[in-house]
Amino acid sequence: MTTTDLSYEDRLRTLSEASVEQHFDAFLDIDWDDPAYAVDPDDERWILPEADVLGRHPWYRGLPKREQIRVGLYRQTNVTKVGLQFEQVLIAGLMNYAMGLPNGSPEFRYATHEATEETHHTQMFQEFVNRTGLDVPGGSRLFRMLSPVLPLAARVAPYGFFYGVLAGEEPIDHVQKTILRGGDDPDRPQHPLLRRIMQIHVAEEARHIGFAHQYLEHQAPRLSRGERALLSVIVPVVMRWLCDEILVPSKQAQRDMGLPRSVVKDLYWDTPESQRFLRDLFGDVRMLAERTGIVGPVSRHVWRVLGIGGRPSRFRGEPAPASASERAAA
Repeated sequence: MTTTDLSYEDRLRTLSEASVEQHFDAFLDIDWDDPAYAVDPDDERWILPEADVLGRHPWYRGLPKREQIRVGLYRQTNVTKVGLQFEQVLIAGLMNYAMGLPNGSPEFRYATHEATEETHHTQMFQEFVNRTGLDVPGGSRLFRMLSPVLPLAARVAPYGFFYGVLAGEEPIDHVQKTILRGGDDPDRPQHPLLRRIMQIHVAEEARHIGFAHQYLEHQAPRLSRGERALLSVIVPVVMRWLCDEILVPSKQAQRDMGLPRSVVKDLYWDTPESQRFLRDLFGDVRMLAERTGIVGPVSRHVWRVLGIGGRPSRFRGEPAPASASERAAA
């Protein structure tokens, strides 16, 4: 066993121990019956913050307050449902992956820790959806149709599967961190229940994203040249597809919220600001693709064509550089 192997096993052991020492339970760590957490559909705290791409759009800002509340509650509920559906695919995939691991595998323990935590996340998300009383669809019809099949990739192509995991986790993590870093706007405070859910999710997703990065870097030297070439093209395509599934409201959600088509095009992804936001989502994944050797002239072109190319992060979690408008405002 090499020094690299030992270091990799030590890192997985550290992640597993962290899951034991610091974990959350959906029904112990959230006091659902606390009056402060009550879900009132007329509560102005459901108005979307400016950190949300829809929340800062002129169309949304120009709506009557009651309609801002309605659209804000629906959007936040539907985003939660999409996250729940992705976590369900992830849990099933982790179980498929673990089923094929041999005795003594260093990955088995952490994979099952992660599945346990993701199960609590699905309970937490669904409880929130239930309490809003909104029958939201979550992801697109295509994503929901494919969800029983997607976890099979973890058994037949685990390397590609864990890149797919990052395709779902990185956008959600980026958006939630941005909202939490922004703090509470005194004029537009966030509902404390939703904020608590995001805090728990971000805390544990840091470990899950860390495991995917460790696994992919560790397995990269075992890839053949042909596998690298194939993955270099497939990875950005999967990244863009799953990003759209998670962040872009489904057709039904657009109709339910009353989003004009022109607003949808502005937000996803026709304006310079939205295009920059899309690129920023994948700085960490671009860094990982460079480190794992699945980037070449062809794949760089694919990343750019899909609108997710750009400078790789220098380190995981590096904040995106401020835009010109943000610098001027500062």
